[in-house]
Amino acid sequence: MKMLSLTVTKEQDNLRVQDVLRDVYDVSESYLSKLKRRPGALLLNGEPVYTTAKVRPNDTVAFDPSDTEKLPIRPIPHSLSIAYEDEWLLVLDKPAHMSVHPARDPDEHTVENALAAYFTGTDNPHPVSRLDKGTTGLLTVAKSGYIHARMKTIQHAGRFQKTYLALVKGVPTEARFTIDAPIGPETGSTYRQCVRSDGADAKSVCEVLETKDGITLVRLTPYTGRMHQLRVHMAYAGYPLLGDWLYGERSTLIDRAALHAAALTFTHPITGKEITLSAPLPPDMARLF
Repeated sequence: MKMLSLTVTKEQDNLRVQDVLRDVYDVSESYLSKLKRRPGALLLNGEPVYTTAKVRPNDTVAFDPSDTEKLPIRPIPHSLSIAYEDEWLLVLDKPAHMSVHPARDPDEHTVENALAAYFTGTDNPHPVSRLDKGTTGLLTVAKSGYIHARMKTIQHAGRFQKTYLALVKGVPTEARFTIDAPIGPETGSTYRQCVRSDGADAKSVCEVLETKDGITLVRLTPYTGRMHQLRVHMAYAGYPLLGDWLYGERSTLIDRAALHAAALTFTHPITGKEITLSAPLPPDMARLF
């Protein structure tokens, strides 16, 4: 991963290096501390510098946004469908029945294991948002901890929007409706979530696209990021996802919860450009519609 650099403007004259980095690249205090301890990771006009050094117009400030070493994730080669990649980010089209993070089985092929084998140098997989094991579609991964932190900031600022396609049981009576219901852990369960008055705010919008044989294809847009949000909200609304054994019931038509992250738009944390991506319905959902 190459050094990121900036040219000091007249307005930034006499500021400290750390102030300029905060203003332009949103470098946190904790990351500044890491840069201090890394030889050659912070430069002013090509020379190592303290974060408190003063800058002048047309000076060049550069820093290393990469991780210092490989994370202890076992590399397990696995084919990946990559929708987008640059020096800082990767977006893949995740298949069904593939976990994002390694768990108890050391031989399980997860997204992080596959990316640990795919990445070179000190690039490391830092998933920006997770998808359930059964969910397919677009998954964004940062290649360093710094880029991951920048993507989280973008998410919280509302410049990261993902849209899902799902198959639900039943036919909604409204073509478009909003589910604004707080979500929290279900009492007595370590995994299930539920709508509860003391839960965290959660909002989802559902749009009906097509109906066939009592099953409806819908577009779902989450405006918050709670665990299992779309699955919980659709079950709460009376239209559980087809095949969702956790919040509905199993189905002979599909062996997972029929949920697919189909579209993604976000502001790139480094270039500032708007990135828009899409992923087609996976075969098991497409054959039903």
